Amino acid sequence: MQTKTGPAQTVANKTRASTGIAGLNDILGGGLTPSRVYLVEGTPGTGKTTLALQFLLEGAKQGEKGLYITLSETAEELASVAESHGWMLDSISVYELINDMNLDPDGEQSILYPSEIELGETTQSVMQQVDQQAPVRIVFDSLSEMRLLAQNPLRYRRQILALKHYFASRKCTVLLLDDKTSESGDQQLHSIAHGVISLEQAAHEFGPERRRMRVIKMRGLKFRGGYHDFILGTGGLQVFPRLVAAEHGRAFAVDMHSTGSAGLDRLLGGGLVPGTSFLVCGPSGIGKTTTAMRCALTAMQRGDRVAYYLFDEGMSTFMLRSRTLGMDMQPYIDNGLLVIHHIDPAEVAPGEFSHMLRTAVEKNHAKLVVIDSLNAYLQAMPGEKFLILQMHEILSYLNQQGITTVLVLGQHGVIGDVHVDVDLSYLSDATMFLRFFEAAGQIRTAMFVIKSRTNNHQRTLHEFRITADGGIQVGDALENFEGILTGLPTYRGGTAMMQVADDGENDGQ
Repeated sequence: MQTKTGPAQTVANKTRASTGIAGLNDILGGGLTPSRVYLVEGTPGTGKTTLALQFLLEGAKQGEKGLYITLSETAEELASVAESHGWMLDSISVYELINDMNLDPDGEQSILYPSEIELGETTQSVMQQVDQQAPVRIVFDSLSEMRLLAQNPLRYRRQILALKHYFASRKCTVLLLDDKTSESGDQQLHSIAHGVISLEQAAHEFGPERRRMRVIKMRGLKFRGGYHDFILGTGGLQVFPRLVAAEHGRAFAVDMHSTGSAGLDRLLGGGLVPGTSFLVCGPSGIGKTTTAMRCALTAMQRGDRVAYYLFDEGMSTFMLRSRTLGMDMQPYIDNGLLVIHHIDPAEVAPGEFSHMLRTAVEKNHAKLVVIDSLNAYLQAMPGEKFLILQMHEILSYLNQQGITTVLVLGQHGVIGDVHVDVDLSYLSDATMFLRFFEAAGQIRTAMFVIKSRTNNHQRTLHEFRITADGGIQVGDALENFEGILTGLPTYRGGTAMMQVADDGENDGQ
């Protein structure tokens, strides 16, 4: 099902206030409803101030005057934050409710000693600034100081309601920032605000902290629920909306494509079909990555673009291996048909990885995607259940886009009891297993296809070798062997085994 981009959505987007963050706009279906009050909550360090500055700067680009009212940060601190992102705040007015006069010990009041008078004066100061400057967008930072001034929940709620009605009468779009320092969750703010955006961060035992956001409520807007990963870096927040495969889809041709090996094509029932996924499973060193490289090289030789996501192996090792096996990838990198992404799973959030895939498909027009391997990707996820859900959405999305996906999954063990961290074979459309076995004093490899949803695949076991000239060699069916899957077969006939080349070259995995 394709995402609708008809006149109704175009009109709706024109009536929305852009947040300045493309991913957040996508989650909200175009942006915020203007002239409303929104709550942005999160613990210190989650990115509230940066989000607020992006919101005001976006308004300035559209000719809308912005006002930043701060009780917690100075104008100098805000300018420093903006400078770190390469921004200038010349187009934004900053009003400090805390200044040297407020902190004068000889003054009648002090921000350090909350009182009813101070709360009223603070509210009056805010209203006075809004009347003088007539801004369209306002950021109020932060509500924790207002909560201290109010001293009790009833007065606090009344003051927030008063500000809300005042801002509404002035047709202002307002972000109220709250650092969630209250002992319990402030549900009063949630009920008052037109919408609530929650920012979170979590520190893992290894790697950087992970950030995510959730739109808790948004009156009158249909938004994408759930958690969405985001990163806070130079240039501001980059939000990665949760991938929903049902929102994407297009028509595509289903002509079958060769893997580059006639023997493998026969095993698969003809080859690889666009809009399907091909899972290659086996223990370390058996030839999984080389099989994926062969499929990628064949796709590029017919002119298709390929996106290769390399988790386990270093780039230099990968490129050396490709040249050694006669499958040099460098010319295709040079002409733009191949883009290799070396992924550190400790540094890339799952949502960011989904975004990378969407970019490769929708902007770079990749036709074949290789994920090598799922074992490392598993380490980036909090649990097996979430990996399966994430991979289900990713594969559904790629399938609906007509992409051929090659997945590599490593297994533990060499012979006998071979197992995997998580079984994803049922998610793939075609699944091939590689197994070591012993015969005539040599370690050999058997291959077999256990599933193909689109083709009538063969169910026989075949010997498998990788040659030094860029090919995958598939032998005859191992009809006279029994117990190959156990790793200790018995030989009951005259099946000819493939021979190693006379010059002693071995397979390259």
